[in-house]
Amino acid sequence: MSVADRISPHVRAIPPSGIRKFFDYASGSANVISLGVGEPDFKTPEHIRQAGMRALSEGVTKYTPNAGLMELREEISNYMSCQFGLSYDPEGEILVTVGSSEAVDLALRMLIAPGDEILIPAPSYVAYSPITALHGGKVIEVESSVEQQFKLTADALNRVITSRSKVLILNYPSNPTGSVMSYEDWLPIAEVIKAHNLIVISDEIYAELTYDQRHISIASLPGMKERTIVLNGFSKAFSMTGWRVGYACGPQLLLAEMLKIHQYIAMCAPTVSQIAAIEALRHGMEEKDRMKEAFKERRTKFVKGLRELGLSCHEPEGTFYAFPSIARTGMSSEAFALKLLKEANVAVVPGHVFGTGGEGFIRCSFAASLDRLEAALERMARFVKLTVEV
Repeated sequence: MSVADRISPHVRAIPPSGIRKFFDYASGSANVISLGVGEPDFKTPEHIRQAGMRALSEGVTKYTPNAGLMELREEISNYMSCQFGLSYDPEGEILVTVGSSEAVDLALRMLIAPGDEILIPAPSYVAYSPITALHGGKVIEVESSVEQQFKLTADALNRVITSRSKVLILNYPSNPTGSVMSYEDWLPIAEVIKAHNLIVISDEIYAELTYDQRHISIASLPGMKERTIVLNGFSKAFSMTGWRVGYACGPQLLLAEMLKIHQYIAMCAPTVSQIAAIEALRHGMEEKDRMKEAFKERRTKFVKGLRELGLSCHEPEGTFYAFPSIARTGMSSEAFALKLLKEANVAVVPGHVFGTGGEGFIRCSFAASLDRLEAALERMARFVKLTVEV
């Protein structure tokens, strides 16, 4: 028996991240314009960086409580109440994590028993299905369509629910589609969830990046808060991706079980990052809003540009992603993305990596300067013209 045979079959079965693959391709050349990785191009605001540096210079580098600094949990509690109308006790209903990614893993690991069905609207963020598989759950994709702006519907959800269904993972605003759910959109979904006694994991990392309406958390609907774990973080709204600090809010009964896992695998989120996060919530709202306005301007110009070069694209109401159709080229999303990278030096992510309904689309991040977006569109226009003509 070889060393390779000792690797867990669960691990061996999951694919590498399709997003990171194209990021790695793009990082090998200075001439590539990357529209692949979902990361704001802005630096973390100066005062937030200064808060972190002060903590370092003062030697504030010890462990924090496992659940996170109480000062930060109190700020998160205030933020959730002011921004989204949700009330959480910082003592037992908020857990600070190593980015929202750890929060996703903790929530799924806490809930899944072997064979449980985890419902995931698709196309969806690439991490949900592999993490579900790693913990012995069965992924059930819930289809959505561009004709309905990739929104989840009660009919689609009802079609896949069985007696084994336990968890519904939500990600609105949606990565990769940019779709946003309104209060009216959520109402019939909430009734289905309650009727089938589902637990909801609601990944709301893009909650601050909605352009045409305010973000509505499904936890704010009647009867939903007690069955929903809301996940969020500082990476996207405050341009703090590398600081790795996120959080989970939810019923104390569930958060206590997540905390037990967190104690063993991470101990606590980075102390300096937690202090920087406190500063972000206390004094970072103006910069957050300025970054959002920049993304909104980029969205308008980039989506218009995609349509002008012949790629149909629904209007992303949130996030910083466009999800245009490449159907007219006759190519698969993987072939299109590879050819675009090699021949036009533009990196995008093929839609198929996001699951059912993603084939025939590509994800383009407009979290880049207007100059780079315009240059990318020029390259894409030449590429699409030649591809379609051939």
